[in-house]
Amino acid sequence: MLRKAEKKIITLLMVIFGNLLYALTVRLFLLPAGLATGGSTGIALAVHHFTGFSVSGIVLIFNVGMLLLGLLVLGRQFAMTTVISTFVYPVALNLFDRILGGVVISGDIWLCTIFSGLGIGASLGIVIRAGASTGGMDIPPLVLNHYFRIPVSVSMYVFDVIILLFQLLSNPPEKLLYSIVLILVYTMVLDKLMLMGTTRTEVRVVSTRYDEIREKIIHGLDRGVTMMSAETGYMGEKTQMIFSVISNRELPKLEKVIREIDPHSFMVVNRVSEVSGRGFTDKKEYRKREEDLNSIS
Repeated sequence: MLRKAEKKIITLLMVIFGNLLYALTVRLFLLPAGLATGGSTGIALAVHHFTGFSVSGIVLIFNVGMLLLGLLVLGRQFAMTTVISTFVYPVALNLFDRILGGVVISGDIWLCTIFSGLGIGASLGIVIRAGASTGGMDIPPLVLNHYFRIPVSVSMYVFDVIILLFQLLSNPPEKLLYSIVLILVYTMVLDKLMLMGTTRTEVRVVSTRYDEIREKIIHGLDRGVTMMSAETGYMGEKTQMIFSVISNRELPKLEKVIREIDPHSFMVVNRVSEVSGRGFTDKKEYRKREEDLNSIS
């Protein structure tokens, strides 16, 4: 029970930290440079230009409205994963604005563009990896998908383009170009962060000395192996293919072992984005093989 409570606390802290980082990035880099962006922040920037209302206040009102929409359409479970971001981000943005006052780290628009992208991408990645939603403009695409089966990614891009174009009324076209770079940077950072720590290496080996290679992987690298029946294409000979998934750092060691046993072996290496199961997401379980049990008896 305690472990489950600890996981919930860690998740909560990750969501809060992600939103704090988002707010700090917007305050230190995006706002001083006058960059356009998508999402609820982009809408708030456009409305702020014409009304003078605070960006954080507009974001809060919009996020609460979207939260209620998500609650009505997508249900309470979805709303529970969104409620933290709905309030923490705009409150933190207002707090940082009061604390930092007129602090500007850099007046270089390129530096602001790059660091805005890095900060926003990292903060979104932290929140999403925690299993939560950032709320705001994440919700309308989900609602459209719920009713009309429109792909979420398509509607998100359309909304972001509309929001960026709307900000052209208050920004020169040059700022829009910088904003496109900003979006590209935070998209790449988000993609990298979503895969960080989960990528593994898949190895397939075809060799006449498959028994020796199998034993080396099992006892030398302490990794599991699956033997797959195969047939050579040219000679039609029956053989075994070794299939194993290892960590990225173990690949050079495995390659060395295989080349020492059979320099003529055929090996295929692929990068996989996610692996689950024993030895990775679950604890390893060591069991005696039947031949081991027979030798003991």
